[in-house]
Amino acid sequence: MSREKIKKNKWKQLHLYYSYTGFYKFILDGLKSAFLPTALFIGAIVYIHYEVININDALVILTERYSDFTIFTVFFISESILGLLPPDIFIAWTKNTDFPLLYLSLLALLSYTGGLVSYLLGKAMLLIPAVHSFMYEKMSKHISNMRKWGGLLIAVGALLPLPFAIAAMAAGMIKFSFKNFLLFSLLRFLRFIIYGFAIYQML
Repeated sequence: MSREKIKKNKWKQLHLYYSYTGFYKFILDGLKSAFLPTALFIGAIVYIHYEVININDALVILTERYSDFTIFTVFFISESILGLLPPDIFIAWTKNTDFPLLYLSLLALLSYTGGLVSYLLGKAMLLIPAVHSFMYEKMSKHISNMRKWGGLLIAVGALLPLPFAIAAMAAGMIKFSFKNFLLFSLLRFLRFIIYGFAIYQML
């Protein structure tokens, strides 16, 4: 069998595997669930911008009221603990700073590092049986998905509006390869480039 046929068969087998295990459905469901919050966020931004206060003016006030260090700290904590706050708010904030591209890059780096912290937290839970049992039960679905799809799930969580921190924590809990985790998580930087461009154009 030629090399091309072997490669084609391999991709076909992967496609069948992901179809059988529900990966494509998971992505579709995740995007559907993320669509409404994203649409509401954009709608709220547009409404506030035109009916309440100019968003750029509001972001300037935010910049004046809180130090850059405080905002970066809040963002890092959020990205390290289950992604509590949407990164889009912080991306919008960077546009009105003195160094928007530098700050956007710092956000991407902090998000990447936050995923690393989530991974290490997941791995550390293995050392505390009670905590591990509790979190394993709460995250059983995510852990099951991580076992099935591994690095691809990390890549999807890093790139799409899906819970990256949860995927990172699940990876740590199953002892997913640390080296591969760092590699797949690099897509987090691409996400910030894409979203940064879109939000900068909108504001």
